[in-house]
Amino acid sequence: MHVPKILSASLLTGLLMSTMFLISCNSKKSETADAEANDSLASDKEFVFGDKRDFAQCHASTLVRLDNGQYLIAWFGGTEEKNPDVGIWLSKGQQGNWSAPKEVAKIREDAHWNPVLQKTADGKVILYFKVGKEIAHWETWVKTSTDNGETWSDAYELVKGDKGGRGPVKDKLIELSNGDWLAGASNEVNRWEVFVDRSTDKGKTWTASPYFKIDTTEIKGKGAIQPTLWESKPGNVHMLVRTTGGVIGRSDSFDNGKTWTTIKKTSLPNPNSGIDLAKLPDGTLVLAYNPNDKDWGSRSPLSLIMSYDNGQNWTDRIDIATGKKEDEYSYPAIISFGDSVAVTYTFNRRKIAFWSGSKKDIIELAAKTKSKAAQ
Repeated sequence: MHVPKILSASLLTGLLMSTMFLISCNSKKSETADAEANDSLASDKEFVFGDKRDFAQCHASTLVRLDNGQYLIAWFGGTEEKNPDVGIWLSKGQQGNWSAPKEVAKIREDAHWNPVLQKTADGKVILYFKVGKEIAHWETWVKTSTDNGETWSDAYELVKGDKGGRGPVKDKLIELSNGDWLAGASNEVNRWEVFVDRSTDKGKTWTASPYFKIDTTEIKGKGAIQPTLWESKPGNVHMLVRTTGGVIGRSDSFDNGKTWTTIKKTSLPNPNSGIDLAKLPDGTLVLAYNPNDKDWGSRSPLSLIMSYDNGQNWTDRIDIATGKKEDEYSYPAIISFGDSVAVTYTFNRRKIAFWSGSKKDIIELAAKTKSKAAQ
């Protein structure tokens, strides 16, 4: 199926709220080639630092929005994923004014993975990240900042001595209406297993749930990982998960995330790539995902799609990054503020891209896409 390229200059001209710019992780030559090969990304693009950097590749971004409207964006960077020189990097700022990336976490010469940023109600910023030679045996470490990411505490283990990964595995955790913190977690020791990690004391201690059941008649392969969570009303918590079955999976809880339904398939395709979701104040859900239905399929395009009925139906889809089938626009992170969302994602393992827009922007872009497709 042909997917229209929607982020042309003509579409973006009238959308003042929508911005997309790139945290560059590669050379000028590569930047030029990327722009020529992906004209949907060629407008309103900004490289927020030059060629001087201490890593060749970057992946798995995360972001928070500070009270002053600036963002903190973190990712892992090094010669290549899984290499021992990979650490956690951070940039701070907003459109037109980003700080040079700096390495904020490197506790030993093992690969660092999957940072997750959280901003607490009292203004503290928490950085969770994984450390380990292999995913199956990684550890979760934590650093904190009380000055909006300018300085960071020493790193400590989230659950001392734990192997396999605790706390948020990729996507942001949520604070439930009862005050509990709930993190979507997963384990890849044998099968791919999903669980949730809960803290009732603002992150001091954590309790892991049992692994979720998965409907293997609907979802084939190794299983599911990397949940993204939301609470629809007090006590009702839901998750979408990445799976190996060519489709996004879903589970629901009606007791504050203590027990969960079996993971079943949704109507949303998934090429075994990371997803993330944000809920707007009016209940609208905005999902960032790759709309391909083959296990280890294409991670191009990267799309946003909205649901107005708590994820039962999904409409108003736009593609915020398009290119060739072999391109990779992956591992999105999405947050909401007011009626708007901000998204970061991996751009061909060489850049971290940022996109922001309102619900109205997405609806208008989706309508223009449908109109063009009908012509």
